[in-house]
Amino acid sequence: MMNIRTFLERMKKELSDIYEEREIRSISLKLLEEKFGILRQDIYINPEYILDEKIVDDFLEQLIKNKPVQYILGYEWFMGMKFNVNENVLIPRPESEELVMWIIEDIKNNKNINILDIGTGSGCIAVSLAKRLFPAEVTAVDISEEALEIAARNAAENKVKVKFYRKDIISETINGSFDIIVSNPPYVTDSEKIFMRKNVLDYEPKSALFVDDNNPLLFYRRISEISKNNLKKGGRLFFEINQHHGKAIVQMLEDMGYFGIVLKKDIFDKDRMVKAVWK
Repeated sequence: MMNIRTFLERMKKELSDIYEEREIRSISLKLLEEKFGILRQDIYINPEYILDEKIVDDFLEQLIKNKPVQYILGYEWFMGMKFNVNENVLIPRPESEELVMWIIEDIKNNKNINILDIGTGSGCIAVSLAKRLFPAEVTAVDISEEALEIAARNAAENKVKVKFYRKDIISETINGSFDIIVSNPPYVTDSEKIFMRKNVLDYEPKSALFVDDNNPLLFYRRISEISKNNLKKGGRLFFEINQHHGKAIVQMLEDMGYFGIVLKKDIFDKDRMVKAVWK
């Protein structure tokens, strides 16, 4: 028999070689809430509550193999909504929530707009903007058919309308005229892999993460070129960026004729977002 107290002790013991204690605690609380419906306050009220040991065993087996908790559960929360995730899409992260909130604040009350999300992945950005900025028309593209299937499911389950298309933006053009174009493209350079954890390297899609060290602005440059043809006059381009390339991206945008460029830090005080306006 396993109660909450022994569960927490076991999680700490078996995951200590993989995660820091703070993260083990966070994963444990997530499992208790998502799989057993036990909230944080319940832990202290009823620490002797008996858990299904088979569920715990299965969860731990996958965690020990470095599988991210979000892929084990099959979903992650983003902007207050549940998004299905699997190994075909990146796990939505808090930094992207900050980007979405910046766009919403920048739009203010003007919701009669067209938005394009390039490299949509799980659809978390596109779906969140469609939800918060209704009746904005939202279009999203990705190179991966598998990712688009997940994104379409997330749009349907969160009851929003988003148009999804498969596009290889490096070799293909995009049709349409947009007020906002947003992208969180691959921006981790190959040389940065040594700083990343196995749960990211072994499970999250590499095509959505990494870019060659010799061309770190590849996707930013290409999307900026596309946006010159697809943004309306005064339209805005938003990027999530690699913290090490913020100034280079700003310079690139200036050289391409964008103005009103803003480099914004995230909650961790890292350069993480850029906004630019098309002339």
